[in-house]
Amino acid sequence: MSKRLLAEFLGTFWLVLGGCGSAVISAAFPEVGIGLLGVALAFGLTVLTMAYAVGGISGGHFNPAVSVGLFTAGRLPASDLIPYIIVQVIGAIAASAVLYLIASGKADFSLANGFAANGYGEHSPGGYALSAALVSELVMTFMFLMIILGATHGRVPAGFAPIAIGLALTLIHLISIPVTNTSVNPARSTGPALFVGGWALQQLWLFWVAPIIGAAVAGIAHKTLFGDRD
Repeated sequence: MSKRLLAEFLGTFWLVLGGCGSAVISAAFPEVGIGLLGVALAFGLTVLTMAYAVGGISGGHFNPAVSVGLFTAGRLPASDLIPYIIVQVIGAIAASAVLYLIASGKADFSLANGFAANGYGEHSPGGYALSAALVSELVMTFMFLMIILGATHGRVPAGFAPIAIGLALTLIHLISIPVTNTSVNPARSTGPALFVGGWALQQLWLFWVAPIIGAAVAGIAHKTLFGDRD
């Protein structure tokens, strides 16, 4: 268990540092900014790379919603669920702390710019309302788990799942960054929100509730429709 928890910590750490770091440091960098496409790709690459690096140890969740979805699908023991979620959140907070130390080295850095926090209403990148944010996070997380559960199913050729999962996360970000800055991962949302405070903490509930519900429903749906062979 200690090795699995360390793997989940490292994977979540890299996801948040790589994904949120690309948004905070590189997205709008003068002349060579990577933009929305680059940020979406960065999130996908973090999952793809760490799934290959440590996925064989812990299963490569790096996301409380993924752990919940795998639990409801019958692929994660109940005894593992809470420890996984705890270390994922700790990994996200640690990555946010490292990102803050790096980003604050720039003279005009300000947490008021959002620090890649997730939000809705006036804090949505595209000004999307709470209802739109709720639907987006529910559906995107549901589809993410359906892809994860399908790509890791026993009837699928082994070794290719991280590619499908990484590309799926990239696509999800391409769709929903304008809506909520894309969460589908409560740990990813919690890390930056703790540093931004204020509105980010007030809106954080959505980025726990919607992904968890979407993932849980996906786990049940996949087990019902396609069976639970791991």
